[in-house]
Order: sequence, then structure tokens, then C-alpha cells
Amino acid sequence: MPSSTIRSISITVSDDDAAAAGAPSAAPRRARAARRKAARGLGQRAVRLVARWWPVLLLLPAVALLLFEASRLRGASPDGPSPHVSSSSLGRLDPTTRLVHGVREPCLNFLSPRSIEDLVFPGGTKLDSVVKRIIYKSDDNDYDTYHSEANSTYLLQHAEATRFNLFTGFQTLPEREESFKVNETVNVHCGFYSDNGGFKISYIDMRYMRSCKVVVSTCAFGGGDDLYQPIGMVNSSIGKVCYVAFWDEVTLSTQESEGKVVDGNGMIGRWRIIVVRSLPFVDQRLNGKIPKMLTHRLFPEARYSIWVDSKYQFRRDPIGVLEALLWRTNSTFAISEHGARSNIYDEGKAIVQKHKATPEEVEVQLTQYRKDGMPDEKRLHGLKALSEASVIVRELAPVTNHFMCAWFNEVVRFTSRDQLSFPYVLWRLNMPGINMFTVCTRRDLVNSLGHTRKVKPLLTQTNSESSAM
Repeated sequence: MPSSTIRSISITVSDDDAAAAGAPSAAPRRARAARRKAARGLGQRAVRLVARWWPVLLLLPAVALLLFEASRLRGASPDGPSPHVSSSSLGRLDPTTRLVHGVREPCLNFLSPRSIEDLVFPGGTKLDSVVKRIIYKSDDNDYDTYHSEANSTYLLQHAEATRFNLFTGFQTLPEREESFKVNETVNVHCGFYSDNGGFKISYIDMRYMRSCKVVVSTCAFGGGDDLYQPIGMVNSSIGKVCYVAFWDEVTLSTQESEGKVVDGNGMIGRWRIIVVRSLPFVDQRLNGKIPKMLTHRLFPEARYSIWVDSKYQFRRDPIGVLEALLWRTNSTFAISEHGARSNIYDEGKAIVQKHKATPEEVEVQLTQYRKDGMPDEKRLHGLKALSEASVIVRELAPVTNHFMCAWFNEVVRFTSRDQLSFPYVLWRLNMPGINMFTVCTRRDLVNSLGHTRKVKPLLTQTNSESSAM
């Protein structure tokens, strides 16, 4: 057929055919348009809702944060931890880690169990210190000074103004000043001043304590805390380390009522229970400073000690801890840095705000420290000024014993808050061989369980009278 004929042919299409041909493409277009219209409607409604309710939307996260913080603070309450904290922390052995330059590392580089088993104790202290010998003041060698008729009125007034008694001895301000002098031989008050001073321990317990060369100790007076069994030790350390818990009779009866009974050998699990009678202070916190700070007086034959507050479960091998914190760093004394503050005067404000001591008590202490020239510094002798003293690791050498005696006398003279007096003693003595480890390291050493119940105060007539002597 010629091409001209082909071009002239026309095709007629009916209206029904056109509608049928166009139906498949028109329906999706209408559906998409409807969806776009609905989406625009939803978007407009959302914008209107946000514009109307934005204050509430901002308030909700703030309320949630406040509720979280309130529950966390209740868990850290001195009256006791929440059940969730106890159940999640007790028995935990996994290492605590921290992020360093984007890489997660352990807080404490601990030796393997096999390496700990092969450790040999150093032959003697590696640190050359000025202090070689300590003479502890007692009722016998100070009889003429303290029992003369001329001194009796002064001593009574002095004891009432502080908390010195027949256990501590009656340290005067000149003697306090003398105690901070670093000499080859130092003569200091350091508790156990008189046979009538209190803190009575049975002969059997004293004999056991004399056998200890390495001791891990804790205490609970007034029934305040439970006893948590230590974990994480290697087999070779078990026979080398004494675990000693100091209790009073209130704690003993409280624990026995909960089924924790001392066996015939004086033990509960790994812990040797030492029951102390005739506690010398009405303030139970101050009674707790005796085993905490005067370990060298309680364990005269021991070479090393590790103090652990009763709110913690100790979870590392003690010999491994000595290697990591003392021997490896050539130190004689290891204590944790404070995690929240660095300055003694800021700590004083925090103590008052948290009702840990009265404003008057704190002011008396800080006034004396200012008078003595205590600097307002965050670091002293290259170390962070403030410590958190719930874990203390030390060699029981004359230099550290001197430090602990001076520290103990400060908490007797002023407030029981040992964080407040530590910087002062650190500044005055400038003791060599101190290792102030990080908070992260402290968390690796212990499981934190908090205080279980409120401590019962010591209000017996005998002790009330002795504290005022």
C-alpha cells in the first residue's frame, strides 16, 4: 500500500474505550494525592500539638531525671541500701574498667593468680624514712605530769572541751605541736593510754591478733552493718592473711538474731570476730576510728594491713593488692583520692550541708588549721589534698604509724570526719611513700553495698562517765 494512503487512515476510538484505557494510571495518581493530603494534615496537626504542649514536653524529661536522681540518692542513704543495689553488687568479681583515649582499660592492673602465688614478701621496707622509732605515751610514763594536783583541774576542763579520755590520753596543744615534728624517735599519744581506758579485748583474741603478719580488718559498732565475706583470694593467700572484724556486743546480738552465729573458733566464714567491750567513746563513729587508724597497736607483730569499711565487700586477693599498690609503686601507704572534692575548706562546707557535723564543730577545726597556716590548695606535696578513707593499705612501719597516730589525735580533738583532718596531717608531716590511687581503682577493690541499718548510739552510764573524765 502506498505510503500516502497509510498516512491518510484515521482510527476512531469510542469514549468507553478511552475510559477503559485510562483507568489503570489514574487510580494510583488519586491514591498518591490522597496520601499526600493526609500526610500534610497529620503534619499540620502535629505542629499545632507541639506549639500547644511544648512546655509539657520539656518538663517531662526533667521530671524523669529528678525521679531517677531521687531513687539513686535513696539507694545511697546512710540508713541502708536498696535491695537492688545489694543483690546486684554482692559477689561481683568482674574487673572495673575505664575509658582511656577511646580504649577501655582495667582500673587496676592486677597480677594473675599464678603470679600472686609466686610472690615473695620484701625483706624490709624499701623506703628510707627519718622516723625509726615511736614511743607511745601512756599513763605510766606520764603519771607525774598528768596526775599532779596542779594539773587535775586543767585536765578535767580540757577533756570536757574535747573528747580526750583515759583511752586517748590528754594531749595538750603544745604536745600536739610537738607530735608533728619528724625526728628519728617520736613520742606521741596513740590510744591505749591507760588500762582503765576501755576497748577491752579478750586474752584469746589478743593472742590470735599477735599471730597475724598480714591483716584485712573491718568493724561494725552499734549493729549498723552486716558482714560480707571476702572473695577473690588465691589459695596460697588464705593461710597468710588474717581477716578480722571488730564488733561490739550490740552488733553481735544483732547478727546472731539474723542467723550469723560465731562458731567455736570465733569465726564466721573467713572472718575472725573480735568482740570489743567497754568502748571508750559515746560517738560510735569515733569508736570505729580505733581499729581503722590504730591497726599497728592492735596487731603489733603484723607487717601489712588493709582496712575496709563495713559497707564494702572486699573482692581482691590481699597479697595481690599489696603488690599492686605498695610494692610495685615503692610505697608504704595507699589511700583513695576523694571523688567529689579536692579542697579541705570545700569539704568543710559539704560536711555541714550534709549534716555530718555541726557548723560550730567544723568552724573550730578549720579556724585552728587556718591559724596553723594550712594552705587553701587542691594539691599538697604533689598529691591530691583530699582522700576518701574507706580503703587504706599500708605497711606497718614507724613512718606510717606516726602518721596514723597524728591523724587519730586530730579526729579525737575535732570532728570524727577523717577526710577533714587527713589533708592537715598530710601537709604537716609530708610523709614519703604515699600512693593516692584513683576512685576507679578503689571501686575495683570492693563491692559497695551501703550501710544496712542505723547505728545504735552508745549510751551506757559507764562509758558516758569515762568520756567526760
